Amino acid sequence: MLESFLSRARENLRAAEVLFELELYNASANRGYYAAFHAAIVAIYSAGITPTIDHKIVRALFSDYFFNKRKILPSKFKDYLRELQNKRSEADYKSGVSKKNC
Repeated sequence: MLESFLSRARENLRAAEVLFELELYNASANRGYYAAFHAAIVAIYSAGITPTIDHKIVRALFSDYFFNKRKILPSKFKDYLRELQNKRSEADYKSGVSKKNC
């Protein structure tokens, strides 16, 4: 399971980079979020926690374990996953994103 999500994270990151270079910013934002989401799942599994694969639950577990309890990551990164999800929602369902706000 862990290797599957790690592979997905890498694939989505590569897709986000390629799509960005092709100026497909909405699709890039979507893939960028999923790269981060899958990486968060990998981190959670690596900590010995088996998450329910749900966006809100993964965000909460990741934040609680890596920022609140263990303080493994700098607090300035705490909201990045939520912000990326908001950017994905904007790209997928609202006005879209541009190079400037991607």
